[in-house]
Amino acid sequence: MTDFRNCGEGCREPIVKSLLENDLYKFSMWQALMHSHPGARAEYSFLCRNEPEYPLSELADDVERELDHLCSIFFTQDELDYLGALSYIKEDFIDYLTVFRFQRRFVDVSRGGDNLLIRASGPLAHVMGFEIYVLYIVSELYYRRLRQEGILEEARARLAGKVEYLRRELAGSNPNTPFILFDFGLRRRYSGTWQREVVSTFARDLPDHFKGTSNVLLAKDLGIVPVGTMAHEYMQAFQAFGIRLRDFQKASLEAWVQEFRGDLGTALTDVIGIDAFLADFDLYFAKLFDGLRHDSGDPYAWGEKVIEHYKKLRIDPRTKRLVFSDSLDLHRAIAIYRHFKGRIQTSFGIGTNLTNDTPIQALNIVMKMTSCNGQPVAKISDSPGKTTGVDPTFMAYLRQVFGVRENGAAGD
Repeated sequence: MTDFRNCGEGCREPIVKSLLENDLYKFSMWQALMHSHPGARAEYSFLCRNEPEYPLSELADDVERELDHLCSIFFTQDELDYLGALSYIKEDFIDYLTVFRFQRRFVDVSRGGDNLLIRASGPLAHVMGFEIYVLYIVSELYYRRLRQEGILEEARARLAGKVEYLRRELAGSNPNTPFILFDFGLRRRYSGTWQREVVSTFARDLPDHFKGTSNVLLAKDLGIVPVGTMAHEYMQAFQAFGIRLRDFQKASLEAWVQEFRGDLGTALTDVIGIDAFLADFDLYFAKLFDGLRHDSGDPYAWGEKVIEHYKKLRIDPRTKRLVFSDSLDLHRAIAIYRHFKGRIQTSFGIGTNLTNDTPIQALNIVMKMTSCNGQPVAKISDSPGKTTGVDPTFMAYLRQVFGVRENGAAGD
């Protein structure tokens, strides 16, 4: 176990205290990809999209120490029992986790000028697990070095304001068309203690509307529902699995259906843009999946396209669900909810604005898959700023195959 007692100013107890403190969709994707492509290999790279208050390279030594600790801990039997009780988690995956331990040789930390460089490379079923831990390690280390006076007091005042806002806006609302809120704020949280307080507050004060968290450890400890299905990396990996590139979306959706047999039925739409996604989301998939998740582009235009798509397939949109999760705050979520109310079911996953709404600007950090099986992968987002990929030639080819223009819209 890593010794944190003499590790320098600002160093406290280790940030990762349990391997269960991960987003639920990491476990679902982990299981699915381990079953379907156990020999795949991949690379992930860390990126900060905004300007921090000090160079993140200053955190390199502390990140190294935290990763050493991460690679020294195991899942406990209590944690495995909790995961195993989820209907969609299979026994052989629990057996795998029983002996699993992160290997330090698969993740590297370095400095590139002022930039913090973190790269995980190795077996996909191993390195995909690093992402969320790396992100909340960096986030918490970053805030530990900044001023603390008055920060939590202001954050608590903002949290109380959120609760009162929802109570006021939702008073007398129709229980048949409820506003449903989830916490998606693990990766960029201010601290673990603060996320626990935020989630506990919403679960206690707004039980009719707050329905779960992506943080599996918090869900276990607080007796609430763990929430999540798939992320971009799951579908991106299929770009490199030897399938005809034009068919990677359909192949990934089919593999998901075969793995979970009706559970976890929310599909992500913006790996290659909503128009290209809907072209592949035919009657078969539209009936099998419960709904779709929005993570980029205009949420109103996106939702209207999805509703029209269901109607063209002769599916009543009111039987389906839209999950919104792109840079939301409560005011925006309420506005979207009212726009679609009664036409299709909605729910809202809010991250940074719940778990890191303080007077300090939040880091916009990600750790994305950049290659799989030695081939580049990419995401052509409906929001150009969220497009990811390191190989311009592959990205141009991907756009050509799917008829997607530079702005993410489908061509004629």
